[in-house]
Amino acid sequence: MFNLYNKYIFTPGPVKMYESTLKLGSIQTPYFRNEEFSQIVFECEKILLEILNAPKGSRVLFLTASGTAGMEASIQNLLNAEDKALVINGGGFGQRFVDICNIHNIKNYNHQINDNNLKNTEELEVYKEATALLVNAHETSVGILYDLESIGKFTKKYNILNIVDAISMFITDKLDMQEQNIDVVITSSHKGLALPPGLTMVVLSPTAIKKINPKHQLYFDFNSYIKDGERGQTPFTPAVLIILQLHDRLLNIKKEGISFHNNKARDIAEYFRKEIEKLPLEIYSNFMPNAMTTLSPLDEKNASDIVRDLERIYNCVLTPNGGELKDKVFRVSHMGDMTKEYVDILIDALYDYYKISRGE
Repeated sequence: MFNLYNKYIFTPGPVKMYESTLKLGSIQTPYFRNEEFSQIVFECEKILLEILNAPKGSRVLFLTASGTAGMEASIQNLLNAEDKALVINGGGFGQRFVDICNIHNIKNYNHQINDNNLKNTEELEVYKEATALLVNAHETSVGILYDLESIGKFTKKYNILNIVDAISMFITDKLDMQEQNIDVVITSSHKGLALPPGLTMVVLSPTAIKKINPKHQLYFDFNSYIKDGERGQTPFTPAVLIILQLHDRLLNIKKEGISFHNNKARDIAEYFRKEIEKLPLEIYSNFMPNAMTTLSPLDEKNASDIVRDLERIYNCVLTPNGGELKDKVFRVSHMGDMTKEYVDILIDALYDYYKISRGE
Protein backbone atom coordinates (compact mmCIF):
# COMPACT_ATOMS: atom_id res chain seq x y z
CA MET A 1 0.00 0.00 0.00
CA PHE A 2 1.47 3.33 -1.04
CA ASN A 3 1.66 5.91 1.71
CA LEU A 4 0.47 9.00 -0.16
CA TYR A 5 -1.51 10.57 2.65
CA ASN A 6 -0.86 12.68 5.73
CA LYS A 7 2.21 14.31 4.23
CA TYR A 8 3.37 17.88 4.74
CA ILE A 9 3.36 19.31 1.23
CA PHE A 10 6.08 21.79 0.22
CA THR A 11 6.15 21.01 -3.50
CA PRO A 12 5.58 23.68 -6.19
CA GLY A 13 2.50 21.88 -7.48
CA PRO A 14 0.40 20.43 -6.09
CA VAL A 15 0.45 22.74 -3.09
CA LYS A 16 -1.32 22.83 0.27
CA MET A 17 -5.01 23.43 -0.43
CA TYR A 18 -7.53 25.45 1.54
CA GLU A 19 -10.26 23.77 3.58
CA SER A 20 -13.07 25.18 1.42
CA THR A 21 -11.32 23.77 -1.66
CA LEU A 22 -11.05 20.32 -0.08
CA LYS A 23 -14.69 20.41 0.94
CA LEU A 24 -15.86 21.28 -2.58
CA GLY A 25 -13.76 18.46 -3.99
CA SER A 26 -15.79 15.90 -2.08
CA ILE A 27 -19.23 16.70 -3.55
CA GLN A 28 -21.07 14.89 -6.32
CA THR A 29 -20.08 16.34 -9.69
CA PRO A 30 -23.10 18.31 -10.93
CA TYR A 31 -24.41 18.54 -14.47
CA PHE A 32 -22.82 21.49 -16.23
CA ARG A 33 -24.60 22.18 -19.53
CA ASN A 34 -26.95 24.64 -17.92
CA GLU A 35 -27.31 28.32 -17.08
CA GLU A 36 -26.18 27.92 -13.47
CA PHE A 37 -22.79 26.50 -14.43
CA SER A 38 -22.42 29.04 -17.24
CA GLN A 39 -22.79 31.86 -14.74
CA ILE A 40 -20.01 30.36 -12.63
CA VAL A 41 -17.72 30.23 -15.67
CA PHE A 42 -18.61 33.83 -16.57
CA GLU A 43 -17.75 34.97 -13.06
CA CYS A 44 -14.46 33.05 -13.06
CA GLU A 45 -13.50 34.75 -16.31
CA LYS A 46 -14.49 38.18 -15.04
CA ILE A 47 -12.47 37.89 -11.82
CA LEU A 48 -9.41 36.45 -13.59
CA LEU A 49 -9.41 39.37 -16.03
CA GLU A 50 -9.70 41.81 -13.12
CA ILE A 51 -6.86 40.17 -11.19
CA LEU A 52 -4.62 40.29 -14.26
CA ASN A 53 -5.65 43.82 -15.24
CA ALA A 54 -6.22 42.42 -18.72
CA PRO A 55 -6.92 44.78 -21.63
CA LYS A 56 -10.55 45.39 -22.50
CA GLY A 57 -11.82 42.66 -24.81
CA SER A 58 -9.53 39.95 -23.39
CA ARG A 59 -10.86 36.42 -22.98
CA VAL A 60 -10.12 33.43 -20.75
CA LEU A 61 -10.05 29.89 -22.15
CA PHE A 62 -10.56 27.00 -19.72
CA LEU A 63 -8.69 23.88 -20.84
CA THR A 64 -9.06 20.57 -19.03
CA ALA A 65 -5.37 19.70 -19.17
CA SER A 66 -2.02 20.41 -17.53
CA GLY A 67 -0.03 23.62 -17.86
CA THR A 68 2.17 22.13 -20.57
CA ALA A 69 -0.95 21.67 -22.70
CA GLY A 70 -1.58 25.40 -22.33
CA MET A 71 1.96 26.10 -23.49
CA GLU A 72 1.63 23.82 -26.51
CA ALA A 73 -1.89 24.94 -27.39
CA SER A 74 -0.79 28.58 -27.34
CA ILE A 75 2.00 27.86 -29.80
CA GLN A 76 -0.25 25.76 -32.03
CA ASN A 77 -2.99 28.37 -32.14
CA LEU A 78 -1.04 31.62 -32.21
CA LEU A 79 2.08 30.88 -34.24
CA ASN A 80 2.64 29.51 -37.73
CA ALA A 81 5.39 28.79 -40.23
CA GLU A 82 5.88 32.50 -40.91
CA ASP A 83 6.64 33.32 -37.27
CA LYS A 84 10.00 33.54 -35.54
CA ALA A 85 9.74 32.87 -31.83
CA LEU A 86 12.30 34.15 -29.33
CA VAL A 87 12.41 31.65 -26.44
CA ILE A 88 13.93 32.72 -23.14
CA ASN A 89 15.55 29.47 -22.05
CA GLY A 90 16.82 29.55 -18.48
CA GLY A 91 16.08 25.97 -17.51
CA GLY A 92 13.88 22.93 -17.98
CA PHE A 93 10.67 24.81 -18.73
CA GLY A 94 12.33 27.25 -21.12
CA GLN A 95 13.65 24.20 -22.94
CA ARG A 96 10.10 22.84 -23.03
CA PHE A 97 9.02 25.89 -25.05
CA VAL A 98 11.94 25.20 -27.44
CA ASP A 99 10.90 21.56 -27.79
CA ILE A 100 7.28 22.48 -28.50
CA CYS A 101 8.34 24.97 -31.17
CA ASN A 102 10.58 22.38 -32.81
CA ILE A 103 7.86 19.71 -32.79
CA HIS A 104 5.42 22.09 -34.50
CA ASN A 105 8.01 23.44 -36.94
CA ILE A 106 7.99 26.97 -35.54
CA LYS A 107 11.25 28.75 -36.27
CA ASN A 108 12.79 29.85 -32.98
CA TYR A 109 15.73 31.59 -31.42
CA ASN A 110 16.85 29.57 -28.39
CA HIS A 111 18.25 32.28 -26.11
CA GLN A 112 19.92 30.43 -23.25
CA ILE A 113 20.67 32.34 -20.07
CA ASN A 114 22.02 31.51 -16.61
CA ASP A 115 20.88 33.31 -13.44
CA ASN A 116 19.86 36.43 -15.34
CA ASN A 117 16.44 38.02 -14.77
CA LEU A 118 16.65 40.15 -17.95
CA LYS A 119 16.14 43.45 -16.17
CA ASN A 120 18.53 44.66 -18.82
CA THR A 121 17.20 43.44 -22.17
CA GLU A 122 20.06 44.79 -24.25
CA GLU A 123 21.16 41.25 -25.11
CA LEU A 124 17.74 40.64 -26.70
CA GLU A 125 18.19 43.45 -29.25
CA VAL A 126 19.73 41.00 -31.70
CA TYR A 127 16.33 39.27 -31.88
CA LYS A 128 14.27 42.35 -32.75
CA GLU A 129 13.02 40.63 -35.92
CA ALA A 130 11.18 38.03 -33.79
CA THR A 131 7.40 37.99 -34.07
CA ALA A 132 6.74 36.34 -30.69
CA LEU A 133 8.52 35.98 -27.37
CA LEU A 134 7.99 32.95 -25.14
CA VAL A 135 9.00 33.18 -21.49
CA ASN A 136 8.36 31.24 -18.29
CA ALA A 137 7.79 34.18 -15.92
CA HIS A 138 9.26 32.02 -13.20
CA GLU A 139 11.68 29.34 -14.39
CA THR A 140 10.59 26.80 -11.81
CA SER A 141 13.45 24.37 -12.38
CA VAL A 142 16.02 26.79 -10.94
CA GLY A 143 13.98 29.53 -9.28
CA ILE A 144 14.53 32.55 -11.52
CA LEU A 145 11.82 35.23 -11.61
CA TYR A 146 12.22 37.25 -14.79
CA ASP A 147 11.69 41.01 -14.93
CA LEU A 148 8.40 41.09 -16.81
CA GLU A 149 8.33 44.89 -16.97
CA SER A 150 11.61 45.04 -18.88
CA ILE A 151 10.64 42.16 -21.16
CA GLY A 152 7.30 43.83 -21.83
CA LYS A 153 8.98 47.08 -22.82
CA PHE A 154 11.18 45.16 -25.25
CA THR A 155 8.23 43.36 -26.89
CA LYS A 156 6.25 46.60 -27.11
CA LYS A 157 9.16 48.44 -28.71
CA TYR A 158 9.38 45.90 -31.55
CA ASN A 159 5.70 44.88 -31.73
CA ILE A 160 6.45 41.31 -30.62
CA LEU A 161 3.66 39.07 -29.31
CA ASN A 162 4.45 38.50 -25.62
CA ILE A 163 3.44 34.99 -24.46
CA VAL A 164 4.01 34.42 -20.75
CA ASP A 165 3.84 31.11 -18.90
CA ALA A 166 2.85 32.30 -15.43
CA ILE A 167 2.02 28.82 -14.16
CA SER A 168 4.25 28.87 -11.08
CA MET A 169 3.99 32.54 -10.05
CA PHE A 170 0.35 33.52 -10.60
CA ILE A 171 -1.17 34.80 -7.32
CA THR A 172 2.16 34.84 -5.44
CA ASP A 173 4.06 37.38 -7.56
CA LYS A 174 3.04 40.51 -9.45
CA LEU A 175 1.38 39.90 -12.81
CA ASP A 176 -0.26 42.75 -14.73
CA MET A 177 -1.06 42.32 -18.42
CA GLN A 178 -1.38 46.02 -19.23
CA GLU A 179 1.51 47.31 -17.13
CA GLN A 180 3.83 44.51 -18.29
CA ASN A 181 2.58 44.51 -21.89
CA ILE A 182 1.59 40.83 -21.87
CA ASP A 183 -0.55 39.44 -24.71
CA VAL A 184 -1.01 35.87 -23.43
CA VAL A 185 -0.97 34.50 -19.89
CA ILE A 186 -0.86 30.75 -19.30
CA THR A 187 -1.60 29.49 -15.81
CA SER A 188 -2.92 26.35 -14.18
CA SER A 189 -4.90 25.23 -11.19
CA HIS A 190 -2.48 23.40 -8.91
CA LYS A 191 0.09 26.05 -8.04
CA GLY A 192 -0.70 29.56 -6.77
CA LEU A 193 -4.44 28.97 -7.00
CA ALA A 194 -3.97 25.91 -4.74
CA LEU A 195 -6.46 23.66 -6.53
CA PRO A 196 -6.12 20.07 -7.77
CA PRO A 197 -4.18 19.64 -11.05
CA GLY A 198 -6.14 19.33 -14.28
CA LEU A 199 -7.28 22.82 -15.30
CA THR A 200 -5.30 25.31 -17.36
CA MET A 201 -6.37 28.83 -18.19
CA VAL A 202 -5.09 30.75 -21.20
CA VAL A 203 -5.82 34.48 -21.10
CA LEU A 204 -5.76 36.19 -24.49
CA SER A 205 -5.56 39.93 -25.12
CA PRO A 206 -7.41 41.34 -28.17
CA THR A 207 -4.05 41.39 -29.99
CA ALA A 208 -3.58 37.67 -29.33
CA ILE A 209 -7.17 36.85 -30.33
CA LYS A 210 -6.54 38.40 -33.74
CA LYS A 211 -3.53 36.08 -34.14
CA ILE A 212 -5.46 32.81 -33.69
CA ASN A 213 -4.94 30.48 -36.62
CA PRO A 214 -7.86 29.07 -38.61
CA LYS A 215 -9.22 25.82 -37.20
CA HIS A 216 -6.69 23.03 -37.79
CA GLN A 217 -7.13 20.84 -34.72
CA LEU A 218 -9.97 19.61 -32.55
CA TYR A 219 -9.50 19.54 -28.78
CA PHE A 220 -7.29 22.61 -28.40
CA ASP A 221 -8.81 24.83 -31.09
CA PHE A 222 -8.94 28.29 -29.50
CA ASN A 223 -11.65 29.40 -31.92
CA SER A 224 -14.02 26.81 -30.44
CA TYR A 225 -13.20 27.82 -26.87
CA ILE A 226 -13.86 31.49 -27.60
CA LYS A 227 -17.16 30.71 -29.32
CA ASP A 228 -18.40 28.38 -26.56
CA GLY A 229 -17.10 30.76 -23.92
CA GLU A 230 -19.59 33.35 -25.12
CA ARG A 231 -22.28 31.22 -23.43
CA GLY A 232 -20.16 30.28 -20.42
CA GLN A 233 -19.32 26.82 -21.70
CA THR A 234 -16.40 24.83 -23.13
CA PRO A 235 -16.39 22.72 -26.33
CA PHE A 236 -15.74 19.51 -24.40
CA THR A 237 -16.41 18.26 -20.87
CA PRO A 238 -14.54 20.53 -18.47
CA ALA A 239 -13.03 19.73 -15.09
CA VAL A 240 -16.34 20.62 -13.45
CA LEU A 241 -15.34 20.29 -9.80
CA ILE A 242 -12.07 22.15 -10.32
CA ILE A 243 -13.98 25.03 -11.92
CA LEU A 244 -16.28 25.11 -8.89
CA GLN A 245 -13.20 25.15 -6.65
CA LEU A 246 -11.67 27.87 -8.84
CA HIS A 247 -14.81 29.95 -8.43
CA ASP A 248 -14.59 29.64 -4.66
CA ARG A 249 -10.90 30.60 -4.59
CA LEU A 250 -11.36 33.55 -6.94
CA LEU A 251 -14.18 34.96 -4.83
CA ASN A 252 -11.87 34.83 -1.81
CA ILE A 253 -8.95 36.35 -3.70
CA LYS A 254 -11.17 39.16 -4.97
CA LYS A 255 -12.42 39.81 -1.43
CA GLU A 256 -8.94 39.86 0.09
CA GLY A 257 -7.19 41.54 -2.84
CA ILE A 258 -4.44 40.17 -5.04
CA SER A 259 -1.81 42.27 -3.19
CA PHE A 260 -2.74 40.43 0.02
CA HIS A 261 -1.80 37.11 -1.59
CA ASN A 262 1.38 38.49 -3.17
CA ASN A 263 2.45 39.83 0.24
CA LYS A 264 1.47 36.65 2.06
CA ALA A 265 3.70 34.53 -0.18
CA ARG A 266 6.51 37.08 0.12
CA ASP A 267 6.30 37.06 3.93
CA ILE A 268 6.35 33.25 4.06
CA ALA A 269 9.31 33.11 1.66
CA GLU A 270 11.29 35.69 3.63
CA TYR A 271 10.50 33.95 6.92
CA PHE A 272 11.66 30.56 5.62
CA ARG A 273 14.87 31.93 4.10
CA LYS A 274 15.80 33.82 7.26
CA GLU A 275 15.10 30.86 9.57
CA ILE A 276 17.35 28.46 7.64
CA GLU A 277 20.34 30.83 7.40
CA LYS A 278 22.33 28.77 9.93
CA LEU A 279 22.01 25.59 7.88
CA PRO A 280 24.61 24.54 5.26
CA LEU A 281 22.23 25.45 2.45
CA GLU A 282 22.62 28.13 -0.19
CA ILE A 283 19.90 29.89 -2.17
CA TYR A 284 20.54 28.82 -5.74
CA SER A 285 19.29 31.85 -7.67
CA ASN A 286 19.84 35.57 -7.19
CA PHE A 287 16.35 36.29 -8.52
CA MET A 288 14.09 34.14 -6.38
CA PRO A 289 10.30 34.60 -6.57
CA ASN A 290 7.83 34.65 -3.70
CA ALA A 291 6.46 31.35 -4.95
CA MET A 292 9.32 29.13 -3.84
CA THR A 293 12.93 28.82 -2.72
CA THR A 294 15.56 26.81 -4.56
CA LEU A 295 18.39 25.48 -2.39
CA SER A 296 21.79 23.83 -2.86
CA PRO A 297 23.66 21.90 -0.15
CA LEU A 298 26.97 23.48 0.86
CA ASP A 299 28.27 20.32 2.49
CA GLU A 300 28.80 16.85 1.05
CA LYS A 301 25.08 16.05 1.08
CA ASN A 302 23.26 15.12 -2.08
CA ALA A 303 20.13 17.18 -2.84
CA SER A 304 18.15 14.13 -3.93
CA ASP A 305 19.09 12.32 -0.73
CA ILE A 306 17.92 15.27 1.36
CA VAL A 307 14.54 15.24 -0.38
CA ARG A 308 14.18 11.49 0.07
CA ASP A 309 15.23 11.53 3.73
CA LEU A 310 12.93 14.41 4.69
CA GLU A 311 9.94 12.55 3.33
CA ARG A 312 10.97 9.19 4.79
CA ILE A 313 11.83 10.49 8.26
CA TYR A 314 9.68 13.60 8.69
CA ASN A 315 6.83 13.22 6.17
CA CYS A 316 7.85 16.51 4.54
CA VAL A 317 7.59 16.36 0.75
CA LEU A 318 9.95 18.62 -1.19
CA THR A 319 10.82 18.62 -4.87
CA PRO A 320 14.12 17.44 -6.32
CA ASN A 321 15.44 18.79 -9.57
CA GLY A 322 16.18 16.88 -12.74
CA GLY A 323 19.01 16.48 -15.21
CA GLU A 324 22.43 17.77 -14.24
CA LEU A 325 20.98 19.57 -11.19
CA LYS A 326 19.44 16.42 -9.73
CA ASP A 327 22.03 16.11 -6.97
CA LYS A 328 22.69 19.84 -6.56
CA VAL A 329 19.30 21.53 -6.16
CA PHE A 330 16.00 21.00 -4.39
CA ARG A 331 12.92 23.20 -4.20
CA VAL A 332 10.60 24.40 -1.41
CA SER A 333 7.20 25.89 -2.26
CA HIS A 334 5.57 28.85 -0.51
CA MET A 335 2.33 28.63 -2.51
CA GLY A 336 -1.13 27.74 -1.27
CA ASP A 337 -2.50 27.68 2.28
CA MET A 338 0.86 28.32 3.93
CA THR A 339 1.30 29.66 7.46
CA LYS A 340 4.43 30.23 9.52
CA GLU A 341 3.29 27.44 11.83
CA TYR A 342 3.09 25.03 8.90
CA VAL A 343 6.48 26.16 7.56
CA ASP A 344 7.97 25.65 11.03
CA ILE A 345 7.35 21.92 10.59
CA LEU A 346 9.81 21.86 7.71
CA ILE A 347 12.28 24.23 9.38
CA ASP A 348 12.35 22.05 12.52
CA ALA A 349 12.76 18.94 10.37
CA LEU A 350 15.73 20.44 8.52
CA TYR A 351 17.50 21.43 11.75
CA ASP A 352 16.86 18.05 13.31
CA TYR A 353 18.04 16.28 10.16
CA TYR A 354 21.35 18.15 10.15
CA LYS A 355 21.74 17.69 13.90
CA ILE A 356 21.40 13.92 13.53
CA SER A 357 23.72 13.83 10.53
CA ARG A 358 26.40 15.58 12.60
CA GLY A 359 25.94 12.96 15.30
CA GLU A 360 24.76 15.48 17.90
